[in-house]
Amino acid sequence: MSDQSATDQGSTSPEPSLNDWNTAIIEEFRANAGVLGGSFENAPVLLLHTTGAKTGLERVNPMMYLRDGGRTFVFASKAGAPTHPDWYHNLVANPRVTVEIGSDSVAATAQVLDEAERARVYAVQAARFPGFAEYELKTDRTIPVVELVFD
Repeated sequence: MSDQSATDQGSTSPEPSLNDWNTAIIEEFRANAGVLGGSFENAPVLLLHTTGAKTGLERVNPMMYLRDGGRTFVFASKAGAPTHPDWYHNLVANPRVTVEIGSDSVAATAQVLDEAERARVYAVQAARFPGFAEYELKTDRTIPVVELVFD
């Protein structure tokens, strides 16, 4: 799942863009009350609505999440890329977000975790989904972990 907005225009190139891929995931998510197939079958996925830091426009991004101890977390991994995803910059600038989980839509406030808690929560996610451990090895940056505090 990319960090491109599903509400942006798709690429004009003949190859499918990451935006097109996100759009397909969002459509499948909404058509099946949050249940996805393929490589995301049985994976916890939500849709995060942020407000663009520069544009003020709504952005929607599908992403995996972790529920741990009654709390909900998302990970700004960008699959181990050297930069943070756009959605992360958006929620730092505008922490009020909307989250779609299953067929529910809930308002929340995004809170970036401090390093000690980030390390603990990221380790739990990496143990459950080893791809997250690989992302950490691919990048020199610290991958932020964000708690979604529901209203």
